[in-house]
Amino acid sequence: MLDIRRVLASAPKKHTEETLNPLTTVWGEALDASNVLPEHPRPRMHRDEYATLNGVWEYAIAPVNGEVDAETLAQQEIPSRWDGQIVVPFSPEALLSGVGRTVRPHELLWYRRKIDLQKPADDQRLILHFDAVDWMCACFVNGKLVGTHTGGYLPFSFDITDLLGSTEVGETADEVADAAESVPSTSTAEMADAAKSATTAELVLCVWDPSDTGSQLRGKQRLLRGDIWYTAQSGIWQSVWYEVVSAAHLESLTLKGDMFGALEVKANVQVSGSANAQSSALELELALKDELGQDVLLARLLVGEAGEICTKLQVDEPQLWSPERPYLYTVEATLWHDDAAVDFVRSYCAFRTVEVKPDEAGVPRVYLNGAPYFVRGVLDQGYWPDGLLTAPSDDALVYDIEAMKSAGFNTLRKHIKIESERWYYHCDRIGMLVWQDCVSGGSAYSPWHTSQKPTLFSFTWGRFDDTTPSHHEALSAGDEGYRKEWTETCQEMVKLLEGHPSIGFWTLFNEGWGQFDACAATEVVRALDATRPIDATSGWYDQGCGDFLSIHNYFRPLRAGWSGKQWGNRAVIISEFGGLAQMTPGHTSLDHSYGYGDFVTVEDWRGAVQKLLSEAESLQVEGLAGYVYTQVSDVEEEVNGLLTYDRKINKFEG
Repeated sequence: MLDIRRVLASAPKKHTEETLNPLTTVWGEALDASNVLPEHPRPRMHRDEYATLNGVWEYAIAPVNGEVDAETLAQQEIPSRWDGQIVVPFSPEALLSGVGRTVRPHELLWYRRKIDLQKPADDQRLILHFDAVDWMCACFVNGKLVGTHTGGYLPFSFDITDLLGSTEVGETADEVADAAESVPSTSTAEMADAAKSATTAELVLCVWDPSDTGSQLRGKQRLLRGDIWYTAQSGIWQSVWYEVVSAAHLESLTLKGDMFGALEVKANVQVSGSANAQSSALELELALKDELGQDVLLARLLVGEAGEICTKLQVDEPQLWSPERPYLYTVEATLWHDDAAVDFVRSYCAFRTVEVKPDEAGVPRVYLNGAPYFVRGVLDQGYWPDGLLTAPSDDALVYDIEAMKSAGFNTLRKHIKIESERWYYHCDRIGMLVWQDCVSGGSAYSPWHTSQKPTLFSFTWGRFDDTTPSHHEALSAGDEGYRKEWTETCQEMVKLLEGHPSIGFWTLFNEGWGQFDACAATEVVRALDATRPIDATSGWYDQGCGDFLSIHNYFRPLRAGWSGKQWGNRAVIISEFGGLAQMTPGHTSLDHSYGYGDFVTVEDWRGAVQKLLSEAESLQVEGLAGYVYTQVSDVEEEVNGLLTYDRKINKFEG
């Protein structure tokens, strides 16, 4: 029966322009602007020769007139004056950026930084990486356009080698010769060569972000934040870095093993610049090593004519990965051109199988490595009070994962966000399954279709076809450009993350936000990755496809399905529930709260949460395959987290 009292208490409130309390985390308080997120951003593609460009940049915010697209963005004139300094990779809206300014849809956000570096050798390339920029950007090096990128949640890169030659820095030849006399160990010629190879690169980035005034992918961001919608951010929000690579180098490497020892290998090799290496002459050597450093597998694979490798190798009796025992194999990948090693990358892989299939009684369940596995999950928004979508440090990422594991959970549902790769790496090594969402978008969401109707009338959940133009409009998916961006981003997300053993499940759409053609999307994702179950429609507007009957239940007694019944061969998952609210004075963004239910004392709240989790656990005998409790931490005026927003108090464990 619907709990009308709780429904009314959680009804959206009229937006106010209240200023959020300036909460900080311990990691944000200790932030060193000269050493921001220094860790290698891609642990599965680790090269030694890299440098992060996180830290202090210059910024400017300037008005823009007329329509903005990639072409017009590339034609913008670089500012002659700059507004001040910004700490990258925190967005200007984030406290840790040092700016504290909302960038509006009618404004451009500019970044500039000058870096001193050594020019790559003739057989090397310098690749500039951006791990995420929200939303559309144009990149310039030494005043020249390098390229553009559209999309706020995926990494991209530019080869900037050919734009580095114009600005030599350092000493003259006479000054080098004079200095050499006082440094006996260094020859004049060596110092002269070093001076000649030194250069300065001026990096400039121009960013435009329409936020929720557009139909692009944006997740939980909203300019008028409130209730379940959070402060919008713009610009660079993940690491910026560069690496020096061979002209022939490994561009991507995906290693995915199953419980039977089959290791799927996907790799792309790039041949850039003046290199004359032909892909037919390139080989990739893979060395798998166990925890003791002993070789388990050594293979040499011929690179195809298109620079691609797609094959399977076999490891006998592999050690299996699970949250309880997250066993990882170290991988050394060496790219050979004839008899010369031209590239070397450190990576890792694991062996495990996640699937949905009937148990002995015929009830569909989640299976991990051939055994039934009950999903005990927590919803993870990935928001921080001082960094917004950007964690203040690597240790902060680890803290959330370990806190949830300590509390007895084995899964995190990464909600409407693609995280930094370091977060997935920590889930891999610590042992935490990930229920990964695609990022939502579309036009302004209809409160009736996405909230009110499904909340009041649960019989509508499976009675709304998402394939018709009128229903596309009702679910904010009427814009063709949005549907194209969602489809491309979803596919690229799968390709980017499928090598992480922690990724156990994909979620395509959530609560009808921008939902369209879910069954077709399921087949596309299945073709890309047949090794993971798919939650096609989390919450409501089920289309009968995917591997789950996925239910959100905040206002009704918990049950294993609709009317206690499963649908076909799909497992039943309560993919959101709970959300019980409890304010912790001094640790909240506002002095009022949003959540489902309200408790005066943390003890009463903790007892209620534990009771609700026990109720969910008890539904295993009725066919429930798992649950996802809402949520890891408080976020702005939502105070329904197991942790406070600043992570200074663990409400759940005391």
